[in-house]
Amino acid sequence: MYRTHTCGALNLSHAGQEVQLAGWIQRIRKLGGMTFIDLRDRYGITQLVVNQDSPQDVNTVLEDLGREYVITAKGTVVERSSKNLKIPTGEIEILLKGVEILSRSQTPPFTIEEESDGGEELRSRYRYLDLRRPPLQKAIALRHKMAQETRSYLGQCGFLEIETPFLIKSTPEGARDFVVPSRMNQGQFYALPQSPQTFKQLLMISGYDKYFQIVRCFRDEDLRADRQPEFTQIDCEMSFVERDDVLAQFEGLILHLFKSVLGKDIPAPLPRIPWKTAMEKYGSDKPDIRFEMLLHDLTPLTRDTEFSVFRNAGYVGAICVKGAASYTRKQLDELTEWVRRPQIGAAGLVYVRCSKESDGVMTFKSSVDKFFDRKALESWARVTGAGDGDLILVMSGERMKTLEALGVLRLEMGNRLELRDKNHYAPLWVYDFPLLEWDEETQRFYAKHHPFTAPKPEDLDKFYSDDPKDLEQVNANAYDFVLNGTEVGGGSIRIHDSAMQERMFKVLGMSPDEVKAKFSFIINAFQYGAPPHGGIAFGFDRWCSLFGGSESIRDFIAFPKNNAGRDLMLDAPSEIDAQQKKELGLS
Repeated sequence: MYRTHTCGALNLSHAGQEVQLAGWIQRIRKLGGMTFIDLRDRYGITQLVVNQDSPQDVNTVLEDLGREYVITAKGTVVERSSKNLKIPTGEIEILLKGVEILSRSQTPPFTIEEESDGGEELRSRYRYLDLRRPPLQKAIALRHKMAQETRSYLGQCGFLEIETPFLIKSTPEGARDFVVPSRMNQGQFYALPQSPQTFKQLLMISGYDKYFQIVRCFRDEDLRADRQPEFTQIDCEMSFVERDDVLAQFEGLILHLFKSVLGKDIPAPLPRIPWKTAMEKYGSDKPDIRFEMLLHDLTPLTRDTEFSVFRNAGYVGAICVKGAASYTRKQLDELTEWVRRPQIGAAGLVYVRCSKESDGVMTFKSSVDKFFDRKALESWARVTGAGDGDLILVMSGERMKTLEALGVLRLEMGNRLELRDKNHYAPLWVYDFPLLEWDEETQRFYAKHHPFTAPKPEDLDKFYSDDPKDLEQVNANAYDFVLNGTEVGGGSIRIHDSAMQERMFKVLGMSPDEVKAKFSFIINAFQYGAPPHGGIAFGFDRWCSLFGGSESIRDFIAFPKNNAGRDLMLDAPSEIDAQQKKELGLS
């Protein structure tokens, strides 16, 4: 037996017991005639102590120990004179009677502690060492807990966990596919699934009315902090349901995970916001509702003006930043340059400082005083709810672009004013998204979610219209789960009729031959009795990172890729040899 206890298990109740621990040496401290060793495993840290009365063989081995050596240690649990109440084992230590080296270690390239001195690239190269650090171990344990609780909850609700294939047919309609050459069918390729969308619909047709899977998905797209080329979804589907049935079922899962993983009771039901309202009030289809600072439409108040920037704009909108009238001119100029960055693309920024004089009269100082008198600025303050000490920030331009720019500015001001507390959770549903979005470059419609999303029943006349203006107004029977400004899940009621599905492909500009080549399997399946069905997929990695209070999903994935899609530890992707290429029919 290498150990009787873990390094996080012992406390004062074990005083006087003979124990044996095993783990990695995190730190060795020699203080006069005493030596202290911090022994670490994934459960915690226990302090070992060697003094002049310790056995000679212990002192002999002690001279040979170093950081990250793997040892097993025997000794007696004693009360610690200098306690460390920040850790569960901080009231005891182990008086060593025996030590055995199980594995030696080179000096690690960075410190393996709560805070490391290693940069991201270095830690990625030695990911197996970085995973020893307590923050990452907590992250991986949280991920495990969420997976276990998800399976338990959905299992109790009658869902079956069913695996679907990883080697499938390429049907690139969203992101780019990863493709896999076939040795047995040279010149042909599999694709790795971007999601199990068609498979879960086929399972509904097969009569498995409640399906789920915690599944790996693959998308060949540009990366950022919350994206990876391979990621995990909680993928779910149900038969004989309408939208509210799906939302009620998975709201139950959401509330269960908050309670079982974080110990938080979230009030039910969760707020629900139509997509149109989310865009108009928050400038985002994934609104962060932890703070107010809503968007306000000033367009009607700025039409009759000599200020051509506003007069000719499709939309003029504003946010009221409470208590920010003290912003200096330098800060406002910096903020103006910030919104002009290509990522936001705004033409500029207008500001109004609001303050109350000693006689109680409100005064306004703006960057457009030349064009707007006190009465006009007072009307802006009335619409935005601005009062003494507040700052109004105004942007203008094409409607949707300006709404989105104001939404980004709102989040930035929320960050600057520390209104986005990562320990406060504000979940909601967003629904009634547009079914289609028009792309000027390719002059065609694309599916806002995916081509299997059903239109809202009340919009079917417009869906079957050949007028693009009608098609632009069709709402999808779709919904997103949003948490703290991040889209964590998305789903919809699906098309289950072959004629409607063929119509959808036609609207997306696909020819009958293209549809037959890519999607004949599901069109055919719809002709054999397809039940009404719908579902949702949650981004498991994102959800874990939000529960763990992190901006990045990488800490919650054991072996992630970097921003270039590379695994620095394995040096992948890499070349394959000539023989492998020959076997695959590749040149």
